[in-house]
Amino acid sequence: MTGKRYDELEVRIYDSRSEMGEAAASDIAAAIREVLGRKEECSMIFAAAPSQNEVLEALGRDGSIDWGRIRAFHMDEYCGLSPDAAQAFGNFLEEALFKRVPLKAVHYLRDAGDGPEEICANYGALLERYPADIVCLGIGENGHIAFNDPPVADFRDPEPVKVVELDPLCRRQQVNDGCFSSLDEVPAYAVTLTVPALCRAQRMFCVVPGSRKAAAVRDTCRGEVGEKCPATALRRHGGAVLYLDRDSGAALL
Repeated sequence: MTGKRYDELEVRIYDSRSEMGEAAASDIAAAIREVLGRKEECSMIFAAAPSQNEVLEALGRDGSIDWGRIRAFHMDEYCGLSPDAAQAFGNFLEEALFKRVPLKAVHYLRDAGDGPEEICANYGALLERYPADIVCLGIGENGHIAFNDPPVADFRDPEPVKVVELDPLCRRQQVNDGCFSSLDEVPAYAVTLTVPALCRAQRMFCVVPGSRKAAAVRDTCRGEVGEKCPATALRRHGGAVLYLDRDSGAALL
């Protein structure tokens, strides 16, 4: 493992995706135990993307985690997809982790209201009631965190959850990831937790594998902090760690 630091962001580069995922999951489990050592329950926000497969798989088989004291949220969801669509992020997380472990509660964006605006209001109220302790996230090819793409990201956003129009590069990534077969299939709008809502958590564990993310990782770590690369917010957080494999971290080696 190669360790680096960019402002307040700790960066760890591993030789493989599997090593990266195992290391991140081990650190997340330790953070959960720390939270549960001083609180009755732990609130966590999870990203849904193929980039998270290794860490979610490792978390699901970690017997040291007291899942019955964990309340789970997810950070974004498409507008307009069928409720049973495999691409829906709630469904992805359900298959990847949520149905594998005995969580205390799971709060799906899809269940928070009958339309996007109602979902934003109700999910924001839930996050206020159960403030996040830990966020498990990734970085998009355009530098987004959650669906805070550069055109809509706001480091001082007054709302915890909002409706956004997806950047074309973000929509293309969904095709590149194999989630959709064509750009026309990717929804144009989504509901997302905002940058301030994510950064309110005490700990942020950001897992970013693959060569297609190398430019975004470079910009996150070495570029100017600001909304042109939303992931640069991690450099001002103080409790964030970025986990990379050699492909995603190539520009930093």
